[in-house]
Amino acid sequence: MTTRGQCESRQSSQQRWGVCEVQHVSTITSGVCVISQREVLWVCVTSCASQPALVAVGPACRLLPVAMAARSRTRTLQVVDMEYSADAVEWCPVPGWHSLLACGTYQLQRPADKVGEESEPPLRVGRLYLYRFSTEEGCAAPLTELQRADAPAILDMKWCHVPVSERPLLGIANARGALELQQLTGSEKSGCALEAVSSLDLGPDRLALSLDWSTGRGESSASSVKVVCSDSKGCVSLLSLCGSAASLHLLSQWKGHEFEAWIAAFDYWNSDVLYSGGDDCRLKGWDVRTGSSCPIFTSRRHSMGVCSIQSNPHREHVLATGSYDEHVLLWDARHMKQPLADTHVRGGVWRLKWHPSHEPLLLAACMHNDFHILDCRAALDGSSEESEIISSYILHNSLAYGADWSRLSLAGPAPAEEEGEGLADPTPAEGEGEGLAGPAPAEGEGEGLAGPAPAEGEGEGLAGPAPVEGEGYLQIHYESPTASFDMALEDVQGRYCPEPLTPAPHSQSSSPPTESSLLATCSFYDHVLHVWRWDCSPA
Repeated sequence: MTTRGQCESRQSSQQRWGVCEVQHVSTITSGVCVISQREVLWVCVTSCASQPALVAVGPACRLLPVAMAARSRTRTLQVVDMEYSADAVEWCPVPGWHSLLACGTYQLQRPADKVGEESEPPLRVGRLYLYRFSTEEGCAAPLTELQRADAPAILDMKWCHVPVSERPLLGIANARGALELQQLTGSEKSGCALEAVSSLDLGPDRLALSLDWSTGRGESSASSVKVVCSDSKGCVSLLSLCGSAASLHLLSQWKGHEFEAWIAAFDYWNSDVLYSGGDDCRLKGWDVRTGSSCPIFTSRRHSMGVCSIQSNPHREHVLATGSYDEHVLLWDARHMKQPLADTHVRGGVWRLKWHPSHEPLLLAACMHNDFHILDCRAALDGSSEESEIISSYILHNSLAYGADWSRLSLAGPAPAEEEGEGLADPTPAEGEGEGLAGPAPAEGEGEGLAGPAPAEGEGEGLAGPAPVEGEGYLQIHYESPTASFDMALEDVQGRYCPEPLTPAPHSQSSSPPTESSLLATCSFYDHVLHVWRWDCSPA
């Protein structure tokens, strides 16, 4: 890895950690690569079998010991610079519109100080983007921007799971303390755009922090659709849609938490039951039929602010919660004294999303520790007190915030590998029983990470190895025990040029069937949206 500046290391009996300021990127060994945008990274190199392998990279990233029950691979399809900090991304769940993706951003702008005058408060501005994803084979950049619109800073957004007036409807929680509804116009094939149809202020001097729809199972009629919101004053607000114009009506609002109410969500199996989490470290349940003066339960099981909640749309009574305490808890909503499972993911859990069709799969955006896919099958069946992390996506260089699964079917098989290479095999090599970390490298072995300084004029930032003549772009291949990536980044002019999606011919050897999922994730300070696929086959 080509670096500039000092490189420090800390060595234990099993692994060696290094921290360095990465200014350029090149292959380290055995096709393993790191990408960075000139920031301090923690890098862990382990000796798994005979060759060292990079298993974690990111700002102050910590390694997660993972024992995978399936063979999996993640592959980046497209990377987009959102210009502002990206914190919310949502695929449209309405049938016929699954190719649409919305992304929201948040930026704090401080006005210039004027001599002799009081400082003005900072402005929270944002932007709403609408994209279409193409599944056509050979499409070099599958994501096409359809619309961008300046807006107040967006803190959360979600599509209603059922059409309203025969159209998809997007709810947005913004920095002006309002819930805004935007409806799609036009058609998916000929062109479409979002248009504001309704807005309701939740109250003065507050930020709207989260929202959820009562339609999570996709079975509600438009006449019974409700929305729940939480805000920075600790309040929970319940709203309903009125008439075909999708206007909002406030049903009730109450003080649910002492500090910020980071998250509010419906029980998708009973829309009269709500959940909320706040910076007071409380997880609370509410039944609107009995009023809001007293919660039906209060849990103090999380030790820090509760910032993510989602009811499982496939299995009744199952609830997932996440917190700044870096734990994902699974609950039986009928017995809230003790969680079914507790998984330490080593990063604050900003968002949780159940897979739209596979009951036990849970996607977690873990802020300082990337994005993880959890298999909760054993935990839900009572055979384990911890969910299993079966794959991770680590190519973001900033806080992992927005995350969502797509319902779009990916045509064709998983991308073929180079000859002799397949999906990442979870089977540990001999001597690997203590986790991903193998024995410590021999003294001086770590020096192989640092290469010569880049030649004058050599590309910086997300540049990879020098492009092969005639290709016109740079390609990076990354492997680890949890996943592998194959991504093309930029040409010599800095334009993004992803790898074509044309599948390569199948290998003659038989292989287990592969399930493929399409995901979108976004990270905060680096302003980046990633669209990627996850392929998983049984062990």
